[in-house]
Parts: sequence; C-alpha cells; structure tokens
Amino acid sequence: MMLSAMTTTPVAARPATYREVFAVGQFRVLFGSYTLFLIGETVRMLALSVTVYAATGSPLMSALAYAAGFLPYALGGTLLLAFADRWPPRTVLIGYEMLRTAVSVLLAAGLLPVPAMLALVFVTGLPSAVASASRTALLPDLLDGDRYVLGRAVFSMAAGGTQVLGFAAGGMLIAAVGASGALWVTAATCLASAGLLRLRLSHHPRRRTGASAGISETWQVNRVLLRRPAVRALLLAQWLAPALVVGAEGVLVPYAARIGAPDTAGLLFAAVAAGMFTGNLVVGRLVRPAARERLARPLALALGLPLLGFALHPAPAYAAILLAVSGFGVAYQLALAHRFLDAVPETQRGQAFGLLLTGTMTLQGLATAAGGALGEVAAPALVVTLAGASSAIAALMSWRTLSPRPACGCSRSV
Repeated sequence: MMLSAMTTTPVAARPATYREVFAVGQFRVLFGSYTLFLIGETVRMLALSVTVYAATGSPLMSALAYAAGFLPYALGGTLLLAFADRWPPRTVLIGYEMLRTAVSVLLAAGLLPVPAMLALVFVTGLPSAVASASRTALLPDLLDGDRYVLGRAVFSMAAGGTQVLGFAAGGMLIAAVGASGALWVTAATCLASAGLLRLRLSHHPRRRTGASAGISETWQVNRVLLRRPAVRALLLAQWLAPALVVGAEGVLVPYAARIGAPDTAGLLFAAVAAGMFTGNLVVGRLVRPAARERLARPLALALGLPLLGFALHPAPAYAAILLAVSGFGVAYQLALAHRFLDAVPETQRGQAFGLLLTGTMTLQGLATAAGGALGEVAAPALVVTLAGASSAIAALMSWRTLSPRPACGCSRSV
C-alpha cells in the first residue's frame, strides 16, 4: 500500500473568520444537517431514558437506555469503518438519517417491550461510527486552510452548545408532549436532516475503489494507521488527556451531594460544556494559527491542572470555575487538526477520522466508568483530583507531539 512521504500545509498568517466559513454553501448544508442530528439525538436519548424508567422503575435500565446510543460506537468503529471511504459520504449520511427515522418511529409507536427497544437502539447504532467518520472527513473537501480548522471548531461548539441547551429543551418538550411525542419530534428531525442532505448536499466520490473487504479491511487499515508513528502520536495526544478528565465527570453528582449542594450538579456539568464552547470560540477565531501551535502545550495542561483544586473541596461556584477552565483547555486540539489531516493518506481519511472518534468515545466511556467505580471507595473530590493529575501527566507524555511545527509548516508522514 502506497503511503505519502510528505505533505506540506502552509500556516496561515491570520485566523479564518466565521463569515468565510459560512460563506461556503456546502458547509452550511452539512452544518445544518449536523445541528438537526444533535437536536434529535439529544431528545431521543432523554425521551428513551424517561420511557424506560416509566416502564421499569429501574435506574439501571434507565441509564442503559441513555447509554445505548453510545455503546455501539466502539464496536462499529472496529468492524465497519472501512465503509466510510468505500461509500460516497452523501449516501452514508442520508442512509444513516433514514435508519434513525425508522428507529425513532418504532420507539415512538410504543409497540416494543423494553429489552427489544434497547436491542434495537444498540444494533442500529453500529453504523454511527461510519456516519460520523464520513461527516468529519468531508469537512476538508469543503473548507481549505484555516477555514477547515475553524469549521472543526464550529462543529465542536455546536456539540457543546447542544449539551448546555439540548437537555433543558428536551426536558421541556417531554413535559409538554410526553416522551412518546418527543420521539416523534426526533423522527421529524431525522427526516428533515435526510431531506436537506438529499436536496442540497453535492455528490462526493468515494475515496477508495476496488473490492471491499468490509470487516477485515477495517482491521487492516486500523493497524496500518496505528503503526504509523506520526498518526499514532497524534491519536494518543488527542485521546488520553481529555479522556482522563472525563473520568472526573462520573463523580460530579456525588461531589455536589458531598459538599451539601446536590442541586448544583447541573451547574457543574454545564460549566464543562461552557468552557469547551468558549475555548473553541476564542482559540479558533481570535488566535492566529501560529499562536495556536504555541498554545497547544499550556492548553493541554489546562485540561487537568485546574482539577487539582478539588483537593480543597471547593464550593459550587469555585468548582464550576475550575471545571470551565478545564473545558477551555480542550481547544488545544485545534492546533492538531491540520497536522492529523496531513498525516493520513487521503484514501484512508474517512477511516482515520473514524478511528479518532471511536477511540475518543471508547476511552471517555471507560474513563467515566473507572471514575464511577473509584468513587465507590474514594471521596469524589479525590477522584476528580486524581483525574486531573492523570490528565496532566498524559499531556506531558505527549509534550513532543504538542510542540509547534517548524515555520515551513511541513508535516512528515512516516
């Protein structure tokens, strides 16, 4: 398999602007469909969790319903990612939205028992990794230079904004029309997204041709990507430090209860999302590309270091500030966006982004579970402190990868 020896991406002198990004009509289409996806997915997870709890009275089953949309991601990422490059992006995205429409209709109809509902969500969630990979890999086809980096930031801000506002809106929707009605709304958003993509998104050819090997090809290409030192280093730099911080989120509810302010747990979660939103906004738009490179190291450390303050058992307001600063640090990934794009062959771009997303979700899920398990035997404040220290250590381990590129902007693919 032929791999590119070197790619060169000039470093822009100034950051791109949102006007330049949204001036690209095809980006507006992709962003619009992604926004509809986020709204529908947020409402679906909340409504399904409420439906299952009402039917079973079991907090565990309700939690499984909430997580059922995430759990298949790791499995789909290890079995199906090759199709992100084998099939045209438009076909993948429309097909996935139609599948989500059918699932939402079945759930809203209320004809299935709880085990069947969870099994349906799990099985039909397997292609989610392929759809996410296709969507992310399409961005550099639509945006060039620093516009691509800012486009990635816009997508991250949309996800963060949905976390802050989506659950509140979903709760009000369920209160108004019930969980079943909310699921019908989800079906409508899926159908609207599919229609938007069908009518407005242009055709882009598949990146790989020839006979498809499916699962075996996914494994083979994943191994090839992970054996490339440049790709592996960039993956680890984007996986480890954020995942370890997410481990702290698994004990924020117990922490709020332990300090005598259980009603402030929502504030703590919102602070993380708000910090992520602000970081992508400020670093993506106001910081010059060359300065982003220099800020990658301190921003990566800012993920974990503020959480060391939890050793002092801060009050809710101070805890929220620490969590917001930590969330701001996620913006360090903007400095790595173009490096990762340069490091992978174009014919494997979809699978490479899928591998990045799959590893992110898998490790964050494991870190959350580990944080919750540790919280069974240790004080929540200690768990948060240890998560922050571990994240800072992970950032230091990636110190060389986080260093600025040479002024020429050259990135060698090994």
